[in-house]
Amino acid sequence: MASHRRSRSRLDVPSGRRTAAGLTTAALASLALLAQVAPSATAVPREPRPSIEEVRQRVDTLYREAGSATQAYNGAKERTDAQQARVDELLGDVAEHTERVNEARRKLGSFAAAQYRGGSAHSTATLLLAADSKSFFDQSHLLARMTSRQQRALTDYEARRSAAATQRGRATRSLASLTAAQEDLRAKKKSVRTKLAEARELLSRLTAEEKARLAELEREKQAEAERKAKELAREQAEKEREEREEREREQREQEERENDGDTSDGSGTGDGGGQGEDAGRGDGSGDTRPSDPAAPADTAKAQRAIDFARAQLGKPYVWGATGPSAYDCSGLTQGAWRAAGVTLPRTTWDQVKAGKRIATTNLAPGDLVFFYDDSSHVGLYIGEGKMIHAPKPGANVRIESIFTMPLYGNVRPA
Repeated sequence: MASHRRSRSRLDVPSGRRTAAGLTTAALASLALLAQVAPSATAVPREPRPSIEEVRQRVDTLYREAGSATQAYNGAKERTDAQQARVDELLGDVAEHTERVNEARRKLGSFAAAQYRGGSAHSTATLLLAADSKSFFDQSHLLARMTSRQQRALTDYEARRSAAATQRGRATRSLASLTAAQEDLRAKKKSVRTKLAEARELLSRLTAEEKARLAELEREKQAEAERKAKELAREQAEKEREEREEREREQREQEERENDGDTSDGSGTGDGGGQGEDAGRGDGSGDTRPSDPAAPADTAKAQRAIDFARAQLGKPYVWGATGPSAYDCSGLTQGAWRAAGVTLPRTTWDQVKAGKRIATTNLAPGDLVFFYDDSSHVGLYIGEGKMIHAPKPGANVRIESIFTMPLYGNVRPA
């Protein structure tokens, strides 16, 4: 019977060696697995997740920087529009001068045709074909044969051609300036969009809980701003009451002096002294107090500006917008005062120079309130520590406390 026993091959490994090899293989596999799972010793550690307060501060900073970039964009757009208007004007002048040159050329052509019919076409025809007509006509033998009418036509032609060349040169330089202004405008626009995109990205990463916490922080900020607005309103009311009492006191004193003067015999010094005192007080008294920096110069215009701003409540903020369906901050204040008949510049940086500086305690309805250390935001004061303004992207024109942002200064346009 044949044996089924497998003969031992020379490749067979003894049991002890097989066990050692198995352990080695298992160890290598474990190390490979650990290498895949365990982080590399040289791997860059992940940045810690920012806190809600840090996110809020960063978003506020981005919106403020976007507001500043928006003002730069507004200024660049204003310059670009002005340069475009200048280019259009110059191109119109070039077209007009070119037409005048053609008219003068046609007149010279009529002389050439007349000379041709008379058998002496060579001189004028040569003139029309010459590259430099003036150098041609400088030749004395041809000038001697020209009539005074032909000479006037030539002089007119040369003057018009020179004027056309000058205007073309101006238009070319103006077009180059326009191209540079347009490049600057595109750069400003990109800056605004980049900052707003970063702000949106930060907000999109927040969880629902974090968004709720962020909203709570915003409510706390608004509550503090409202508290300061009420405090300012109380201070202004107290100041107004004191000024009203002072005016009433002065009025009573003046009436008493007048009554004393009526009962006197008119021969004493008291009458003359009383009149002199009245005249001195008259320069600084009265309800309007034009020399008082706290008194609005024109309350009627201020009210028209406020009425316009109120009519825009609820319309969206759009950077670079000047109405009528959307506004940025300076576009709103510019439109409001335009409705009152007062022209303001386009940017906050120029608007802050467009009137008389006013202390915060002396603010009156219609005044402009500027914010941040670069005056890149503006609102229209309506009284009691509040303003109407176009806040930021994603928000609508609304009424808020003037203390929602760091104050820069205040200006009275009219």
